[in-house]
Amino acid sequence: MKQPTPLVLAAVSVLALVLASPALAQDSTPPTADIPVAAPAAPEAPAAPAAPAAAAEAPQPASPAPAPAAQAAPEPAAPAPAATVSAPDASAPAAPVAPTAPAAADNAAPAAPAATPAKPKVAKKPVPAGPSYAASTPIKIPATPWSSMPTFDAGSLDRLNGLSQYYAQIARNGGFPAAPPAGLSQGATGSAVLALRQRLVMEKDLPESERDNPKWDARLTTAVSRFQQRYGLQATGKIDERTRAQMAVSVQHRLVQIGHNMERVGARFIDFNRRYVVVNIPSAQVEAIENGEVARRYIAVVGRPQNPSPEVDATISAINFNPTWTVPQSIIKKEIGPHMVRDPSYLSRQRMSVIDGSGRTIDPKTIDWSSGKAANYTIRQAYGAGNSLGQLRIQMPNSDSVYMHDTPSKRLFGSVDRFFSHGCVRVQGVNDLAAWLLGSGWDAKRVGQEIATGARKDQAIPDRVPVHWVYMTAYVTPDGTAHFRPDIYNLDFGSASRIADAQVVNPY
Repeated sequence: MKQPTPLVLAAVSVLALVLASPALAQDSTPPTADIPVAAPAAPEAPAAPAAPAAAAEAPQPASPAPAPAAQAAPEPAAPAPAATVSAPDASAPAAPVAPTAPAAADNAAPAAPAATPAKPKVAKKPVPAGPSYAASTPIKIPATPWSSMPTFDAGSLDRLNGLSQYYAQIARNGGFPAAPPAGLSQGATGSAVLALRQRLVMEKDLPESERDNPKWDARLTTAVSRFQQRYGLQATGKIDERTRAQMAVSVQHRLVQIGHNMERVGARFIDFNRRYVVVNIPSAQVEAIENGEVARRYIAVVGRPQNPSPEVDATISAINFNPTWTVPQSIIKKEIGPHMVRDPSYLSRQRMSVIDGSGRTIDPKTIDWSSGKAANYTIRQAYGAGNSLGQLRIQMPNSDSVYMHDTPSKRLFGSVDRFFSHGCVRVQGVNDLAAWLLGSGWDAKRVGQEIATGARKDQAIPDRVPVHWVYMTAYVTPDGTAHFRPDIYNLDFGSASRIADAQVVNPY
């Protein structure tokens, strides 16, 4: 069994001390209400005027405008279920923001020193860690929410440790104030506004000098928007139901969440290259990172709770233009078979062929689709219009048989919650990502020209690029900004963060 790293043990110790303190006044019971799914047409866009009009998680650049999707076959590659992580003792779009590092309150007792961290392998040119949360640094509200800071790098574990100490200090001081009522917005005044200001000061979304103003002004709207951006919410600038739900989570539960993320990050042993790709699953976001900064950022669609996207470390080896799709056996059993029982013309309409063990194409009418024997055959969808992989696949060999790809269902990129796939990651603006991977001489236009030939083609990546799929519901970017995301696969809080299955729209 893998032993916990010293830094994870330190986080456990911090929380144990916090929970033993009689000063804790907050109820530590997890929230019980499911987080609702917004209508797919509502993009998760920041409210800041300087931000482009884009969907959640700051795509850069966006893919062509979404169009109604033709009926397509189920999305590929159902991975093995994600392992449950046990809780230690001790959540664009909402795009990351880049303020000066948050600081401890002026009257807060200094946090206890952390144990020497056990870090992931350090790259040749590691990204320098941002200022500590224990530092006393003035806060600056940024004019724009966009940031070039990566979600995951060589300093991630150290920064999570600093965040854990900072939140432990908040817990020792009595925790967060009560969550404000939903519907609170500009123009409000009184005690609820004062409590909101106190909360935003604690998390460094608002300067200390703004704590005691009982009126809601423009600066408070900016601070609320910043909080929403950090938590992966739509930046409405007012207290909607989702914002209130995040503010209702106690600091003790945030400490548990941070501890789980430290555990997951500490288990990854990565040599961070000059160029690499990160998929943060809870954020449904893809980052192309070069020389320690985000060169490209894209929104994505990732695995639904029933078919979670796995944590993966792999190497991107090629771009597949106009790919075919070989349907995984799990999808043949659970979905193709029942479709064929109801509608024997389904495979022909989806441009799918049935192939036996000798490589011969056979007539689907000769198969008993209700018997379960259909999984003994290979089912392959032809490339072109309607293919479930779209027009491009990013090849990244791995034991989970997952990958990144285009999709004919581009309307789902406009959803606030983008957990709809069978485990693979669909990327908005995938042509631009492919061009970045291919390097010199390539751009999105040239990628589109290759697709337009209609020919199947595999283009090798000249300098193979590592890719890391991570499950980070809490992270701190190198500029010192803390971010939280929903625990969609219930690895931190259990059922409290699950999006109800009945509310997930058809993923095809």
